[in-house]
Amino acid sequence: MSTTELTWFKSSYSGSQGDSCIEVAVTQQAVHVRDSKDVTRPDFTVGRVGWANFVRYAARG
Repeated sequence: MSTTELTWFKSSYSGSQGDSCIEVAVTQQAVHVRDSKDVTRPDFTVGRVGWANFVRYAARG
């Protein structure tokens, strides 16, 4: 699946100014992450289990 076929979304915590934001797209196999300020750059892809571990870790602060 190409990145143009993915449905990208930003966090609800993202500001309206467009700075320091990432976008994610979720598929059955992986989570794709990209810089919302430059969507022409390659995205970073991580497995769903790895993403879940990252989110749990980040939520702990």
